[in-house]
Amino acid sequence: MTPTAVGFGPRLVATATGRLRCAVLVRPNAGIERAGARIGEPGAIYARAFEQHEVLRSTLAYFGVETIVLGSHANDPYEVGAGDAAVVFEDGAVMMRPTPLSRRAEADRMQAEFAQLDVPLAGHIASPGLLDGNDVILAGETAFVGVGSRGNAFGREGFAKLAGARGYRVVEVRLAPNVLSLRCVAGAVARDTIVVGGDKADIAAFAGFRTIVLERGEELAAGVLCLGERHVLADIRYRTALAQMRRAGITVESIDLYEFTKLGVAPSMLALALKRE
Repeated sequence: MTPTAVGFGPRLVATATGRLRCAVLVRPNAGIERAGARIGEPGAIYARAFEQHEVLRSTLAYFGVETIVLGSHANDPYEVGAGDAAVVFEDGAVMMRPTPLSRRAEADRMQAEFAQLDVPLAGHIASPGLLDGNDVILAGETAFVGVGSRGNAFGREGFAKLAGARGYRVVEVRLAPNVLSLRCVAGAVARDTIVVGGDKADIAAFAGFRTIVLERGEELAAGVLCLGERHVLADIRYRTALAQMRRAGITVESIDLYEFTKLGVAPSMLALALKRE
C-alpha cells in the first residue's frame, strides 16, 4: 500500500522511541514451514503465520501506524524480519548487508521501495562488511549493536561511523550462543529504559540505562515493538514478562505471534520503523 497520511522528508525517526507513525512489513512465505524451530517448539504453520501477520498489521493500524506491506520475493523464512534490511535515522535510511547470502537481495529490494517512497538514503554497509538491522537498537542517543553469530567487525565499524556522524554513541552488546539477533532478546521501551533477557545479552553493556531484566525462559518477550515512549507491542504468550513490564510502568499491548516465536523471531524484528515522532 502507498503511504498517504505520512509524509517523508528530512525527519524520519526523530526520536528512537517516539511515537511510531509508519512501518514496513514483509509478508511471511511458505518457507516458514521448512525452517528449524526452536528447541521444544513445533514447526511453524504458514497459514497461521499469515493470519497472525495480518493481525499485527491491523493492530498497528489501530494505534495509528501506517503500514507498507511488501510481498515476499524469496523463499527464505526469515525474510519476514523486515527490520534486517535497514536502520532508519532522522535524515535517512542506512541500508544493511544481511549476513546470510540468501538474504542479501532484501536490502536492494528495500532500497528500491524507498526510492518509490522518496525515503532518502543515509549510507550503506559495504562489502566485506556484514550487519543485520535487527542487531541494532536505538535508544536515546545510543546505538546498541549485537555481537553474535551474525554480522562482522567490518559491518559494525562501518555502522558505527554512520551512527556517530549522527550523534549516536555506539555500544557493542555480546550475545549468548544461538541468539538469533539483539532485537529478539532486548528492546528499548523508553529513551532511558531497556528490557532484556538476563542470560542472553551482556547486561553490563546497558550501563547508564534503567534495565528491566526478564527471567530465564521469558527472554524472547524482550523483543517488543516500541509504539511510543513506555508503550509497546508484545507476544501474548509471555505472561510473566508482560506482567513484569506493566509493573515497571510500561503499557503493553499483546497479540498472538506464536508462529514467529517458534523461529525465534520477535515482534520488533517484524517491522522496519520508517517514521517516529
